[in-house]
Amino acid sequence: MTAHRAAGSLACVGLGMTLGSHLTPLARSTIEQADVVFVAASDALVEQWVARLNTEVRSLQTRYRDGVSRMQTYHDMVATILAEVRRGRQVCAAFYGHPGVFCWPAHEALRQAREEGYAARMEPGISAADCLYADLGIDPGLRGCQHLEATQLLLYRRAIDVGGWVVLWQAGVVGDIELIQDVGDAACRQLLCEVLAAHYPPGHPVIVYRAATLPVGGATVRRVRLQDLAAVELAVEDTLVLAPGGELAPNLAIRSRLEALTRAHTRVVRR
Repeated sequence: MTAHRAAGSLACVGLGMTLGSHLTPLARSTIEQADVVFVAASDALVEQWVARLNTEVRSLQTRYRDGVSRMQTYHDMVATILAEVRRGRQVCAAFYGHPGVFCWPAHEALRQAREEGYAARMEPGISAADCLYADLGIDPGLRGCQHLEATQLLLYRRAIDVGGWVVLWQAGVVGDIELIQDVGDAACRQLLCEVLAAHYPPGHPVIVYRAATLPVGGATVRRVRLQDLAAVELAVEDTLVLAPGGELAPNLAIRSRLEALTRAHTRVVRR
């Protein structure tokens, strides 16, 4: 790491999911005080709203190009952000949702900035997962909640915990290994269904969820059966949520030992 602290700085902040209402006071002040703000938002209206907070706002969405891998786009975003940091400017990169959740450019830009000796920090935002818990009434503390990326579930042998909730992100483009698709493929969705069918019965309920991005309207919630999922059209923003597939299996051996420890502790306290 570079020994000196360079003049420029980088702050990656979250815009939240819904226009304006999810922006934290700290994220807002960071945007307002920056020399330049780069925005990767879910909607052009969000970019226009951010432009009211700072006179120099630049869109990162223009880096997306048809037929070009999203990973190449992400590298372009990082290079664009760091070019201004290296000029000695106070840079803010504002991403929709949480800048640390499914946001490779934010993590990579911060890593490179720190490696080069620049001050760099991340400020959290309200993510799609936060909205999902609220909209669907899920408390991850009750049964647990496992979060997986849909394509990763196909590529690797992942253990699925059917005793709790399972959330599959980026299901709308499942199977897109080259990272160039905007719309998912039915054959790839069928592969996903086959993997899930090893853990759940055909009629198991699946929620197709999409968080709201504008104040008008609300979240999109569709309920389907696992056996019908391959035929359901999914957008890139759609997330799949599978309810617990059974009761939690007690660990009787550990439970017995824990109860014995509790009784021993109680005796000591009473003395």
